[in-house]
Amino acid sequence: MSSLVTGSDFGRLFTSFDHTAFRLESRERYNPANEREPIRSFLTGETVDMDWMHPWCDLIQSHVAEGRRVERVRIVSVPFSDYTRWGLHLSRINIAAGEDIRYLERKKAEGLGLPDIDAWLFDSNRIAQMKFNESDSTLIHAEIIDDPAIVVQHCHWRDVAMHYAIPRDEFLREYGDA
Repeated sequence: MSSLVTGSDFGRLFTSFDHTAFRLESRERYNPANEREPIRSFLTGETVDMDWMHPWCDLIQSHVAEGRRVERVRIVSVPFSDYTRWGLHLSRINIAAGEDIRYLERKKAEGLGLPDIDAWLFDSNRIAQMKFNESDSTLIHAEIIDDPAIVVQHCHWRDVAMHYAIPRDEFLREYGDA
């Protein structure tokens, strides 16, 4: 079974899981409305007001306090895109809140057979496969998938990605300001 979700229905996915939320990120660019001004400031060297991150960080902290895990593997190209540099900058805040964010260089991910997808896997039993507008990188919707065969494949990809990806600081030591 699958269904499409947007807006607040998509947001509820992050308060309705019991144990784990894992995201595989493979895009070079995203364009969420709440990041447009902060990323502009970051790319022009201005001070970035990070107040917009508080709701997400508060949510992560509450999940961690209740024993839930939120994990993410970002597949990125070297040299880094502007958005990857932004993501590396932001990830220190997410990590401090309790999110486990790791990085995997794109060529290595391709060699491991990881797909070019963006999806959240919740509790190893449902997927939110994200669909983006290719012209401006905005999120259109997420398709909720609970087909066991597809979920098992995503669990395999999660396990491979988590095994080979490395923590942010180690990734930066290896690839520097690529």
